[in-house]
Amino acid sequence: MANHLSAKTRIRRNERRYELNASRLGRIRTFVKSVEAAIGEGDKTAAQEAFKAAQPEMHRGVRAGILRKNTVARKLSRLNGRIKALG
Repeated sequence: MANHLSAKTRIRRNERRYELNASRLGRIRTFVKSVEAAIGEGDKTAAQEAFKAAQPEMHRGVRAGILRKNTVARKLSRLNGRIKALG
């Protein structure tokens, strides 16, 4: 590993990016778990509200380059289908 200043700066920048991405992924997982918990309880309105809250955060993950667009679309589609199936 190089010890000059520009190399150290780059390493710190990469570490900071990783920390931000990890926290964003944790936040996305929390939103998805809240939707799945509401679905598990059978509360359709709570599930819909949690789903509406999860959507923007997942799309932010796509814009940040953490998640892939088709992965998010598939996950949102499956969650929405499960919510609709609650009747």
